[in-house]
Amino acid sequence: MHGDEDMDERLYIMLIERGENYNRVNMKTVRKHVDNIRSMDDDGRLVLCGPTKDYPGVAGMIIFRAKDKKEAVRICRSEPFVAEGYATYKLVSMRPGTRENNYLL
Repeated sequence: MHGDEDMDERLYIMLIERGENYNRVNMKTVRKHVDNIRSMDDDGRLVLCGPTKDYPGVAGMIIFRAKDKKEAVRICRSEPFVAEGYATYKLVSMRPGTRENNYLL
């Protein structure tokens, strides 16, 4: 997947928003969440992830590569916190400006 230009051009930002049951997340779900992130990293999709601080209602964020929005939505819906009803998500696409693309100039 690393060689696909579209994968390199489009990033998606998943904001994981705490649901009403978020405080009831169990360790089994946390392990599934970490396994999911590890799998995304192994596949070359993961760019950055982590919990957020000082962002009310948002538990964390995952920045990842996907070939298109349909795939990005599938990835978000399969995130264990979302799939098991502990969280919802917001999805934002981004085309990163880099030195290589002259910061999109």
